[in-house]
Amino acid sequence: MAQRFPILKEQLEIISRGTVDLLPMDELQQKLERSIKSGKPLRIKQGFDPTAPDIHLGHTVGIRKLKQFQDLGHQVVVIIGDFTGMVGDPSDKSATRPRLTYDEVMKNAKTYQEQFYKILDPQKTEMVYNGQWFGKMKFTEIMELASKFTVARMLERDDFAKRYESQQPISIHEFFYPLMQGYDSVMIQADVEIGATEQKFNLIIARQIQKEYGQESQVVLTLPILVGIDGVQRMSKSTGNYIGIDEPPEEMYGKTMRIPDEQIYPYFELITDVALDELYKIKNVLDKNEVNPRDAKRRLARKIVAMYHGDEAALEAEAHFDQIHIKKEAPEEMPEFTLSENERRVIDIMVATNFAASKGEARRLIRQKAVSLNGEQVHDEFFEVMLDKPTILKVGKRKFVRLIPKSP
Repeated sequence: MAQRFPILKEQLEIISRGTVDLLPMDELQQKLERSIKSGKPLRIKQGFDPTAPDIHLGHTVGIRKLKQFQDLGHQVVVIIGDFTGMVGDPSDKSATRPRLTYDEVMKNAKTYQEQFYKILDPQKTEMVYNGQWFGKMKFTEIMELASKFTVARMLERDDFAKRYESQQPISIHEFFYPLMQGYDSVMIQADVEIGATEQKFNLIIARQIQKEYGQESQVVLTLPILVGIDGVQRMSKSTGNYIGIDEPPEEMYGKTMRIPDEQIYPYFELITDVALDELYKIKNVLDKNEVNPRDAKRRLARKIVAMYHGDEAALEAEAHFDQIHIKKEAPEEMPEFTLSENERRVIDIMVATNFAASKGEARRLIRQKAVSLNGEQVHDEFFEVMLDKPTILKVGKRKFVRLIPKSP
């Protein structure tokens, strides 16, 4: 039975939300018109290399776009790059990325499916590993794929060109990454591929490779890179400026409240499911300064938490935030840690409670004035906690533990 789709104008409005490039736009319109007429959904592709185990909100920019296509009735195809993950995407990199082993990639991949399905409908999502075809390729087929592109064309790519000019090493296997990504599009017969702006070269290469293999070229859709909560660098676990989608509600809420005011609208647009008409209203009041940025940020924080933990958890997270940051009170419930004669120094307790990964990090937090005992700031890294009464240790803005003297 043929499927019914929204009219072209409505689809284009939704698809265009938050996008940087839609190339070529006329081909996208033709594909959508043909889809509406035939009742056959388009195949929308995005690939993810499991180079780390957890997904943060930066990753969800593309996943949200996939969800929009899915809600319009199109077929979403998610490719888990178990083989491309071993190569490592060279996009925007100034040096060869360290190669991961297959076991490392697959260990990370195990967590991906569960996290993807927090956004995508599992019943309407094709999820495949590109090892299904790359693992079976003969060397003659690899040579055939490699013959589709020239080294000169590869060196047109900005990051490769810069490395070549500065005599930085470029490994041959890095040239294979865009070819492999393009071959993924061939294997799943992609009509549209989604990627970050830095992926544009790879996505355009895929258009040529599809043509070489006798297929209609995909449309390229690029999305902006989400800035982290520091407001400067892209969201990344390595820089610590991320919000993980599996983080506790209080952590998600508190981190969202730290984003710069100028990132409020981009976050609403790129990582929430707020409807288009409501999105226009949010932009309008922010542009006209008709709302206090703090109030808009609170609304954003509630929305993000609700999307991953539910409305009740969002309200509880907001109450927790208010109690600590507005009422300046410690939470009623917090973990407890039993003190002993051998573990009384603040830096030792911070490591034992996982509030610091090492004594070095504990010292750094103390120097940054991020540590207090019963509301009094700790300045001395050798300070020892008294054993005569319970004490509340606070690290950063949201980490609390009640220190209990060991019973005699």
